[in-house]
Amino acid sequence: MRKSVLFLLARLGIVLLLSATLQSCATNPVTGKSEFMLMSKNQEIALGQQSDPSIIASFGLYQDENIQAFIDAKGQEMAKVSHRPELKYEFKVLDSPVVNAFALPGGYVYFTRGILAHFNNEAEFAGVLGHEIGHITARHSAKQYSRQMLAQVGLIAGMVLSEDFRQYADIAQTGLGLLFLKYGRDAESQSDRLGVEYSTRIGYDAREMAGFFNTLKRLSDQGGSGIPTFLSTHPDPADRFEKVSRESRVWQSKVPEHQFDVNRNDYLKMIDGLIYGEDPRQGYVEGNTFYHPELKFLFPIPGGWQTANMASQVQMAPEDGKAVIMLTLSGEKSLNAAADAMLQQYQLTQLNRQNERVNGLSAISLTAEQASQDAQQVIRALAYLIEYDGRIYQFMGLAYQQDFNAYSGRFKQTMEGFRQLTDASKMNVKPEKVKIVRIDRNTTLQDALKAQGIASSRYEELAILNGMQLGDNLSKGMLIKVVAK
Repeated sequence: MRKSVLFLLARLGIVLLLSATLQSCATNPVTGKSEFMLMSKNQEIALGQQSDPSIIASFGLYQDENIQAFIDAKGQEMAKVSHRPELKYEFKVLDSPVVNAFALPGGYVYFTRGILAHFNNEAEFAGVLGHEIGHITARHSAKQYSRQMLAQVGLIAGMVLSEDFRQYADIAQTGLGLLFLKYGRDAESQSDRLGVEYSTRIGYDAREMAGFFNTLKRLSDQGGSGIPTFLSTHPDPADRFEKVSRESRVWQSKVPEHQFDVNRNDYLKMIDGLIYGEDPRQGYVEGNTFYHPELKFLFPIPGGWQTANMASQVQMAPEDGKAVIMLTLSGEKSLNAAADAMLQQYQLTQLNRQNERVNGLSAISLTAEQASQDAQQVIRALAYLIEYDGRIYQFMGLAYQQDFNAYSGRFKQTMEGFRQLTDASKMNVKPEKVKIVRIDRNTTLQDALKAQGIASSRYEELAILNGMQLGDNLSKGMLIKVVAK
């Protein structure tokens, strides 16, 4: 009886899925072709609106009125010539040193200050801007969502109908993963083509976009992890260079009399003073200690643990990934209210709670647990909530129950080490910034960097930042980037 019911449910699921497929076709704004789509335009917009606050909370916004005005102006100009000009687009700069740009469905486009530092002219920026708008206009997120839903329903139906299929479910999931990797590369390639089209249509030389892929390739190689052409959601930068170069020639041939802008000097002058790399004012690690000059606190980090400092939290974890410590700010006004809210937020069951003093500060410590849905794994947490300077700092150390005792001592050492920062030398640190300098004679990039007092160990880093090779010739009066505090 049970098998027949499952079979009926599976059959019904397939019928409903086929019905949804027939009723959920939409015309793609870019290709003009009909395609399977489970996410509506209004849902795309709602998803972007709901996700934007969490993006801002995670990274923070970079405050520079001139840069913000520039990306707003170029973004809105490009949106008007895109395939979905009716959307309300928003363009934002994130306070992150990571070299990245990305888009959310519905019209949200983000650039990190890290990628802005690595552009060397307006045309490079415009190409990447067009690429990200292309993800939105071609509805790549909506298509990904629709394909995943379709695949998941098909996979579940197969697992219900066939015992043999259930045995190979992991293999099937791997196959689906490879399918979506391929889809990801196709989407990236399409967005590259749209980046060429859109940047050309607002008057920029899209060949510069191709050149920026060389910078991405060199950054990847410098990090010791070149991006393979196959198993990657993004095409290999070298492959993209060739394809974008060809596409640029095609689009520029359509308006042969037009002069396409690069605007190198204007762009470089605009980013003069841009914070480069990590901003120590927002927290930094030195030795095995985390310092926060703005909020004036410090705490120790377990030896050998990696640290990720974000606008909304600090995370620390060992290389084996078997534990994590998180530091966040509570929105509550009292320690007990903060502890109650934390238990509710993470669906934890409290085991004990007690009042503490941490280096003269009022605090609460508690231990709690969270069982997985199948009760096979239990996560145990040690938390300290510490009141300092009108804020409540929330530490939480997490590990599976079987590993908890091995890490609880390090959890406690970090949390009980939280205290006020008073060392002026730690509080007065300054970030490095991009500095634009004018070359006073004909020279090479390497000699110019040497003349600016740049350490030889950073020559290659600065060459990549400038999109050049160290042996490249520079003419008198040319602008280049260096970094300085």
